[in-house]
Amino acid sequence: MKPRIAITAGDPAGIGPEISAAAAADPRVLAVCDPVVYASADSGRFEPGVLSADAGRAAYDTIVRAVEDARQGRVAAIATAPINKEAFRRAGLPWNGHTDLLAHLTGAKQVAMMFFSDELRVVLATVHLALADVPTHLTQSVMEETIALTARELPKFDKVAPRIAVAGLNPHAGEHGLFGHEEEKVIAPAIACCRAKGIDVSGPFPGDTIFVRARKGEFDVVIACYHDQGLIPIKLVAFGRAVNVTLGLPIVRTSVDHGTAFDIAGKGVADAESMLAAVLLAARLARSA
Repeated sequence: MKPRIAITAGDPAGIGPEISAAAAADPRVLAVCDPVVYASADSGRFEPGVLSADAGRAAYDTIVRAVEDARQGRVAAIATAPINKEAFRRAGLPWNGHTDLLAHLTGAKQVAMMFFSDELRVVLATVHLALADVPTHLTQSVMEETIALTARELPKFDKVAPRIAVAGLNPHAGEHGLFGHEEEKVIAPAIACCRAKGIDVSGPFPGDTIFVRARKGEFDVVIACYHDQGLIPIKLVAFGRAVNVTLGLPIVRTSVDHGTAFDIAGKGVADAESMLAAVLLAARLARSA
């Protein structure tokens, strides 16, 4: 029996409704799962490309329904179209995106954002923070938890223990303290603790070369210290094909690698390939769960 996969339509003023419908109707999706689109009942009232609190609330309500169905076993996984963080804020919602909202809704204590593609896989140790705040939040415990979570979750994809690389925070991974001390004081001790527990993790490596090494097959996944350090390389090599996966949830959740694209919403030109990839990966993970 094919798994039922929930596809949430995201912000109704963005491209989410368009790409969700396209993915749900694609023969490649229909061959491996039964897609169910979750969208606002009155989505037609939202003007394409217009940011609003109502659209943020509608997107939130849709996610809540899909998560509840996943937790009750009515769907086997969730693939989410993009939401708009500012619309969430206007609606009075405190979450910065899907990742922390899904952790809240499922009671997950520790989650991480991973971007998955055939060419490269990246896990983020910190996510939606101002760059100036990253060193404060990038503690040894955060890095240890991210490494351990990655080691637990990656076997779901390949059935083998992953070879994990950790990127340094500073240029040249700090160059022995010349350009910063986070590598010596935070990242290296976290790696040492995880290696002592049997995890195949190495680093910290300079951020300007480690993604190239991983893409060539030397490592299975790279843990990046902050948002753009990880997302720039993955989007450079696999934009439109990469899938955002939330690690650490009790349910399967995948998503696209892009935003709401208000500038092209309602014009019928949105590319649904990332949404399609998200649904296909969700179906794959649901079948192997």
